Amino acid sequence: MAAVSRTTSLLRLEALPRLLPIARGLHPSPCQHNSNRTSIGCLNRQKFGRTYPVLLVRPDGSTIHIHYKEPRRILSVPVDIRTLPEAERKARLRKQEARKVKPKKEEDFEDEFNLEDYRKFWKKK
Repeated sequence: MAAVSRTTSLLRLEALPRLLPIARGLHPSPCQHNSNRTSIGCLNRQKFGRTYPVLLVRPDGSTIHIHYKEPRRILSVPVDIRTLPEAERKARLRKQEARKVKPKKEEDFEDEFNLEDYRKFWKKK
């Protein structure tokens, strides 16, 4: 009995692909493994791309070479104003205020333009 059930199950397994629609037409080209296959995979890193060698200038004047995400020649670290002495801090704040753009005052020009002199040009006749 077991041998009969095995043969019937094998016949069913062979007949099953014939009954199903042909799935061979889904991918007409043969599988070609090349470098484009790697674009499907997931790379496990946080940042991509290239880093550039940059000269980093610290607040005390020392310099070191680092790799940075943007191509620059020199990158300077800003000075922490809270750590400076009071006189130097005030001097730096005065410099910053001098650099700020002040709004320009609009100048009023006196002219002798009279609109009534030109009204005759745009009136319809």
